[in-house]
Amino acid sequence: MSDADPLQRVDALLDDVLPPPHVRQQLRLAAGLTQQEVADAVGVKRLAVARWELGEAHPRRPHRAVYVHLLKRLAERFPEATDPNAGMPTPASESRRSG
Repeated sequence: MSDADPLQRVDALLDDVLPPPHVRQQLRLAAGLTQQEVADAVGVKRLAVARWELGEAHPRRPHRAVYVHLLKRLAERFPEATDPNAGMPTPASESRRSG
C-alpha cells in the first residue's frame, strides 16, 4: 500500500462534508435556483431539499455526492454565500421591500 492511499482516503472523507443547512440555502438563493430545480438536478423530491436546508435530514448516497458537488460548484461561483453570518435576502423579503 502506497503512502498516497491513506491521504486519498482522507481527502475523500473531507470532500464529502456538507456546509451547514443555512449555508446550503444561501448558496441556492445566490444562484437564483429554486428548491425544485435543485431537486430535479440531484434526482430527489423538492421536500428532500427543503429538509436538507432546514437541517431536518441529510442526503444519503448516491444523492449526497451529487448534492455535495452542486454545493461546491455554487460555493466557487458565490463565495460570499458561504459566510455563515451573511444575511442573504430571500425572494419573499425582496418582494416585501419593493411593495
